[in-house]
Amino acid sequence: MAQPDYVPVNPGDRVRESEALPPPKRWTATRPGELRGLRPPEGDAFGHPGPDQGYALKLARQLKDRLELDAGEHAEDAIAGCLGVALKRASIFGRAPVIYDLELAFTLFGFLGEAPRELVTWRRELFDAASHHYWDQREIVDLVPEETLRLTPAEVASRVPADWRSLIDASDG
Repeated sequence: MAQPDYVPVNPGDRVRESEALPPPKRWTATRPGELRGLRPPEGDAFGHPGPDQGYALKLARQLKDRLELDAGEHAEDAIAGCLGVALKRASIFGRAPVIYDLELAFTLFGFLGEAPRELVTWRRELFDAASHHYWDQREIVDLVPEETLRLTPAEVASRVPADWRSLIDASDG
């Protein structure tokens, strides 16, 4: 209830007017990290964003015991190298990773068995210490064309023993 005018008030108890702040200026995306437009940027080193990509790590751990590694190869390197391939496949389809994405990636590089000796020899240097080097992981992902990622894991498994080079850009080896 408002105080009547005839009641005495101490000067310190009087309601003081507040200072009105000016309205904010128009905001624009001028900082280097700001996204412009509706889609994220694409190109080298941007990766392949998609939803719930961390779930692929859990799926990879489920397949760890099934990996067939040659002497000197490590499961961590195989997982680090193939994880990006699986995530790229999932992002192409606009969804979170599923077990089939990882099976395709591991099968493609011969980690789930029936790999030709030539493929195992070729992948050894490619995957060596991949778990410690981001750019090595990116190189592995970039070797796999989108046409290969659109295949089913069964189609990849049937083609790897006879013609794995057609599925991977392995022109160096």
